[in-house]
Amino acid sequence: MHVQLLDKHGPVDANPLKLTELPDPAPRANEIRIRIHVCGVCHTDLHIVEGEIHPSHMPIVPGHQIVGTVEARGENAKRFELETRVGVPWLNWIDPNCKWFGTDRENLCENIRFTGFDTNGGYADYVTIDENFAYDLPPQFSDENAAPLLCAGVIGYRALRLSEIERGERIGLFGFGSSAEIVLQIAKYWKKQVYVFTRSPLHQQSAHELGADWVGTSEDTPPHKLNSAVNFAPVGNLMVRALELAERGATVVHAGIHSTPIPSFDYELLYHERTLRSAANSTRRDVQELLDLAAAIPIKTEPNVYPLADANRALQDVKHSKLKGAAVLSLT
Repeated sequence: MHVQLLDKHGPVDANPLKLTELPDPAPRANEIRIRIHVCGVCHTDLHIVEGEIHPSHMPIVPGHQIVGTVEARGENAKRFELETRVGVPWLNWIDPNCKWFGTDRENLCENIRFTGFDTNGGYADYVTIDENFAYDLPPQFSDENAAPLLCAGVIGYRALRLSEIERGERIGLFGFGSSAEIVLQIAKYWKKQVYVFTRSPLHQQSAHELGADWVGTSEDTPPHKLNSAVNFAPVGNLMVRALELAERGATVVHAGIHSTPIPSFDYELLYHERTLRSAANSTRRDVQELLDLAAAIPIKTEPNVYPLADANRALQDVKHSKLKGAAVLSLT
């Protein structure tokens, strides 16, 4: 099969992914093999490629927003019929013996595995996965439109839940890539006011088009205090800025897997029961609830499609904020 393989970390502008061939994977007893149609390109992939976070082994095939069809089943795999369209997210497997297994905190499992990080991912023709960690996809979404839901949507949804958005009417979103675009639509569906902080004129335009109530940069001061906030940018000082703009009792969540250090700040910013926390990965509940919610709204995604051969260019465009919406690799 054709894959984009990472065998050495490096800046994406140096084209570290190499298009090569690997044997087609065979599904084990509880696994399915998926013929990949598309795979979304995520900021986490960027962090992996550039060495800001380190996979459990190298070389590795990145990619964890996978849409494809079930082509083969292992001996005990019976959940999906052949030719069923399924999605595969970042969450790849959870140890059934873990104390967190089956709870709303199963994302904290110490033996957890991630797609494109602990196992080869979706920058390839095929992928195998335990059938219990693949998902039916809402039929109204095309392959390209469904892919961003599987990580950008899922981690954004978990961060939104952790922000305790139900306790207030106003949420701030710091950074405005694909995940924030999805979260804005959910928050508006829940009748919340959304303030967007981004320095990119392209992303500011997108926020306006999606119905943000206020748009500015992190240096600007919005008209009202925030009841909650989610930071999507890997920039630690934005967490402090969010606290500066937060109402008493507000919750500020970092949705990223990587960040620059959070600088020290006066206790007064945290006082009055403000909360500073992270969103770490996701649970199976998060994935299923996000897919159901996406179908109900329905969420609009804006895929920018690249051939597999252009995976490096897609990552470069993500890094340099050249895109409205999400980058998606096409394998068809």
